Amino acid sequence: MFESRADQVKLPGMDFQEIRDYLLSGWDRVVEHGTDVDVLAQVAVVLIGFCIAYFAQGRVQAGLKSLTGNFQPQSPFFRAIEILSGLALPLLWLIIEFVILAIFQGVGPPSVILSVTCSLLSAWILINIVTSLAENKVWARLVAICIWIITALSILELLEPTLVFLNGLAFNLGETRISMLGIAKAIVAGIVVFWITFGLSRFLEARVNKSKALTPSVQVLTSKLIRVGLVSAAILIILSNSGINITAFAVFSGALGVGIGFGLQKIVSNIISGIILLLDRSIKPGDVIEVGATYGRVHTMGARYASVITRDSMEYLIPNEDLITQQVINWSYSSKNVRLRVPIGVAYDADIPKTIALIEATAAEVSRVLKDPAPKCLMRGFGDSAIDLELRFWIADPESGCRNVSSEVLVKLWQAFKEAGVGIPFPQRDVRVEMVNQDPSHS
Repeated sequence: MFESRADQVKLPGMDFQEIRDYLLSGWDRVVEHGTDVDVLAQVAVVLIGFCIAYFAQGRVQAGLKSLTGNFQPQSPFFRAIEILSGLALPLLWLIIEFVILAIFQGVGPPSVILSVTCSLLSAWILINIVTSLAENKVWARLVAICIWIITALSILELLEPTLVFLNGLAFNLGETRISMLGIAKAIVAGIVVFWITFGLSRFLEARVNKSKALTPSVQVLTSKLIRVGLVSAAILIILSNSGINITAFAVFSGALGVGIGFGLQKIVSNIISGIILLLDRSIKPGDVIEVGATYGRVHTMGARYASVITRDSMEYLIPNEDLITQQVINWSYSSKNVRLRVPIGVAYDADIPKTIALIEATAAEVSRVLKDPAPKCLMRGFGDSAIDLELRFWIADPESGCRNVSSEVLVKLWQAFKEAGVGIPFPQRDVRVEMVNQDPSHS
């Protein structure tokens, strides 16, 4: 009923008069068959099938959702049910159209529209099932749309005329011819290539991060190099596929180098500083560092900055250059064991040897205080109001905080002093008032 026009298209080019004739002939065929009872019946069946599927998809999705309770979220059956739930509308629509198509073919009238509809729905479902297995849903959706458009044009026998039409829309930029076909190829290739690139990058980064033979800093550096290499390769593939001469970017690269030298000094400095930090392993993810007034645990290290999370759950983004040029205290550089000092004052009437033993024993009772090396208390001197002591103890988890464990130790000591009768003095001042006798002659 609808004969193909692909054989009437002349390659490699098509002028606008041929395009106009092709579109007019297509419109004439639509007008010619638009009043055909068989065509109207097939269009009505397609619309009715869509309406039935649209109103029935809610119940199907609810039934599938009830089945997910029987499986774990990580189970492949759980994932399969989720995919089917998302495709409930096209699946129901396809089933209805298949049943009606079987009836039409049994009766005898031609069913081109129904066959095309079933083919388009089948392609859409299959493409969505394949792309839904990817983690990045945005890129997967873009890939599904691109592949389905190409498949739909092929099913409708419009792919070749469309390619010829897009190739005819072109302009020259210097010696380079840029056509809409080349731009479309670049867009489709970009979506597909970047989708594959990011998926492959995540897979390789996960394998690198699981490797026990590499240190955390080397893992981060390797992951960054893998991502940069794959993205660079993807860009080259897209440019070559679009027909653009890659050598034309040599001048652009030179101008970019000049721009980096003047306007991007800080950014380049941070990137180079980040590479240095990853190579010398002076700071790595998991370290507890102190930069200026910032104290916390290094969460991640990026190309431009390092993420440091404090005990208040505040995340500081410190430029890599600051970690190179400023003084940085790394509490866990070679070892996580950290010694803390707590000043203590006791009254002059206290038995100092017994008090020192009491302090050391009490500090050892705190769970975070290490038993080896054991806590040590020293006498520092004689103060104005108290005998000055200093408790020194070690902890192995500075990322859990230092002031909180010092507070816990002081609370324990206060309770122990109270039970043992050790006095904690406070500043005292003696004020004496002397009466001076006045000379009677001056009264």
